[in-house]
Amino acid sequence: ASALNLSKAVIHRILSSLRQPGFVRVDPDTRRYSLGPAALTIGASYLDNMDIRDLASEPMRRLVKLTGETATLSIRDGWSRVYIDQMTPPREVKMSVRLGVPFPLHAGGSSKAFLAFLPDDEIDRYLDQPDLTGLTPHTLTDAAAIRREIATIREQGYATSFGERQSGAASVAAPVFDRRGEPIAVVSVSGPVERYRPHVESAAEHLLTETTELSRLMGWRPTA
Repeated sequence: ASALNLSKAVIHRILSSLRQPGFVRVDPDTRRYSLGPAALTIGASYLDNMDIRDLASEPMRRLVKLTGETATLSIRDGWSRVYIDQMTPPREVKMSVRLGVPFPLHAGGSSKAFLAFLPDDEIDRYLDQPDLTGLTPHTLTDAAAIRREIATIREQGYATSFGERQSGAASVAAPVFDRRGEPIAVVSVSGPVERYRPHVESAAEHLLTETTELSRLMGWRPTA
């Protein structure tokens, strides 16, 4: 009442109106108010309608500025993932990707960043496929090797690739999680492998800063 410069009677009427549909609730012992379950419904609806492409645009610009390399945004489509946006640096030699082209979930940094954070049963179904195609000589196609890679990615929070999707290209990629803790998008930073290799760790640090904040905006909260 003091903060809004309204009388306590007016505030009480407002809170009483909000109690009926469940937007707020009151503790019968302490008489203190808190948010009710209907507030969660509104919050979930808001999060479901957020456009990850719009949200990621400014973080991607920062990544390009900080790293001097190309930033990309991918989404999953079944057992594939596709680039839906990219931002490139103002330099003559740079990486560029084709938007909308599907790639398998085991080939390249962005793909592996999706695969590693799927539920275990989905990973098992994916790796049970009889033919894990290699896009380059460096693509991991052995299920046991991919599982070891998944363990590393989960531990460090990001995936790396050196010529696994495209020869001569290197990338570091990290997922963006939704409120359920599921990967809904992946952001990557990529460049020519020889130029980019010495800078992978610093790029990963910048990348995790941005993807952690994007995940927070999408409603994700760390469990630990």
